[in-house]
Amino acid sequence: MASTFIAEVDDKEVTIHIPDLVKVFKDGSIERLQNSPLVPPSTLGSVSSKDVVISNNPFISARLYLPTKLIHHHEAHKVPILVYFHGGGFFFESAFNERHHNYFNLFLSKAEADILVVSVDYRLAPEIPLPAAYHDCWQALKWVASNDSDPWILNHGDFQRVFLGGDSAGANLVHNVALRAGAEALPNGVKVLGAFLSQPYFLSTKPIGSEAVEGHEVYPNAPGGVDNPLINPLAPEAPSLATLGCSKIIVCVAEKDSIRDRGVWYYQAVKNSGWHGHVELYEAEHEDHAFNIHTPESENALKLMKRLAHFILH
Repeated sequence: MASTFIAEVDDKEVTIHIPDLVKVFKDGSIERLQNSPLVPPSTLGSVSSKDVVISNNPFISARLYLPTKLIHHHEAHKVPILVYFHGGGFFFESAFNERHHNYFNLFLSKAEADILVVSVDYRLAPEIPLPAAYHDCWQALKWVASNDSDPWILNHGDFQRVFLGGDSAGANLVHNVALRAGAEALPNGVKVLGAFLSQPYFLSTKPIGSEAVEGHEVYPNAPGGVDNPLINPLAPEAPSLATLGCSKIIVCVAEKDSIRDRGVWYYQAVKNSGWHGHVELYEAEHEDHAFNIHTPESENALKLMKRLAHFILH
């Protein structure tokens, strides 16, 4: 990310500006630069959704997606549970925005995926600095595994097939939650079966491949900067990748993405870590960062949806 600087914009002093992400003004107001509109849950053809509260203190919520045909079935047919963390650089976007709502309606319908999605709305920086988002996502996973979650989860979720997934910063969250799942027990003995990391956001002070030499900054400033273990999974203080708490992982990268090489670096690091699970790499040709969220009806986005559905269902 580019450096923080101070500027004057519309007679309001900008105290923090991270280009393309966020502006924070001296008066405390915040301008998020890439948010898409919020939309309500819906029943659209074969997919239904609803919003739930996970915790009131701190406030954590989620949007659930389920194939409509399953809603009135309380019998034996159980489906995998995908706990999903959205991207947005930890600064913007939401589980309730138009982009992600459209994406999951397409994901479940176009990929013909009988999957229950729990799209988590974690708290955003800079109002709530990191590492709050990591704690929120872990609490959301614990809630899913508990006896106090939503009836859709309890009636239709297969707790033998719990998956984590996320794009960009959300993939970073997936990695860190998977590490925690390897170190701490979830309620009712639930285990995470697998995880997908789509165009994962990681950094280190040493550029990888085609990365820019400068501009590696994380806000809010974490101890150790970009070599904080939350941002650099191979930092000296980072937990061993061999302790990842799941059995299979797929890392998805995009050919034209500026952090494409970082995703390959992570895949190779997991593969060589001594971790006893199965890891694979998927690359979308001719695509840029978060293409699957921004253009979900494109040919390559639909291919990725079907690949992820296959990863979860088989």
